[in-house]
Amino acid sequence: MPEDQCNVDRPLTFTYKEVDGFRVLLDVYLPPDNVDQQFTQQAIQYHPAVVYFHGGGLSVGNRRSWFPTWLKSRLSARGIIFISADYRLIPPGTGYNVLADVKDAIAFVAGDLNVQLDQELADLGSGSRFRIDPTSIGVAGTSAGGFCAYLCAIYAVPKPKVVLSLYGMGGDFLTDQYLAPKMQPFLRGREMLDPAQFSEYIHPFDGLQSTSDSPLVYHPQSYHIPGYPANPRMLISRLYLQLGVALDYITGQHEPSLSVMLRKAINTEDPFDEALISDHKIIFPQFNVTSDWPATYLIHGTSDTAVLLRESRNLHSLLLKAGVEVVLEELPGREHSFDYHPGAELENEGSFDDIVQFLYRHLT
Repeated sequence: MPEDQCNVDRPLTFTYKEVDGFRVLLDVYLPPDNVDQQFTQQAIQYHPAVVYFHGGGLSVGNRRSWFPTWLKSRLSARGIIFISADYRLIPPGTGYNVLADVKDAIAFVAGDLNVQLDQELADLGSGSRFRIDPTSIGVAGTSAGGFCAYLCAIYAVPKPKVVLSLYGMGGDFLTDQYLAPKMQPFLRGREMLDPAQFSEYIHPFDGLQSTSDSPLVYHPQSYHIPGYPANPRMLISRLYLQLGVALDYITGQHEPSLSVMLRKAINTEDPFDEALISDHKIIFPQFNVTSDWPATYLIHGTSDTAVLLRESRNLHSLLLKAGVEVVLEELPGREHSFDYHPGAELENEGSFDDIVQFLYRHLT
């Protein structure tokens, strides 16, 4: 059901699946009809869509968290439908739940969504003529959402026409960023976390409920650390990196710890033995790059301390070797989430325009 009337700023919200006793949602932002001069009063028009997946370390956020207004507005101006989707979060979810959800999101967008749009728009009395062209769907994601986009590139049906990843996770999971315990601040100089304060989110879990919606919440300015995250899920992905066990939570393999095995393997001079991840290879994007991977635009700050630049560089190299059209834009000195910093629209205007032109070229 729609949350409010259908217009440029307020989306229509739909359930794309029900699982674990709750609904998993996505928002649809239809462009204004006047962006397409070919519209007639009678004709439905089928247009490309981009499905976006939010960041949050796979452990926090929802379809309206860290919302990429710059991307939605540019796509809407070109008549491209923008869709933002939730997915189940870690923990107690795993990368396998994320994979199932993003596949189901694309299948819903390409399948049932138009019928549901017809009904919702009729109920609202809206004259919008925009509907999804199921043969022209792209995917995009920031940070953890990049991992979601990569999984779509590999497994979604229909296969996306194009992929956009901003500082995306999953280009190279076999690094110390994921596997090495940290003894001092490593992410933007932020404080080390006390695991005892997050026992609810440490394996083994005791009744932790599955969720696909964990909004960003901050303490007030009167708190002893003004504006500090009040939702513990906002900190647990950093905790997992700090402990060097992030891949245990992504794969669900805690006993024996996959991270401990991989930690030893990547710190030897021997070639990496892929048999070590054979049970989980399907959720390691770097081991599933083929020539039918869609055209991809990667953009990453060179000073990112959350998702290291080497991840996008590694995926870029793999895609080039596979003969895939790929662009890697490196932004000197930029940190994680550079596109949400004050002044980002003006500072990154050229890059944002290039990204949308790349998407448009592959979707139309």
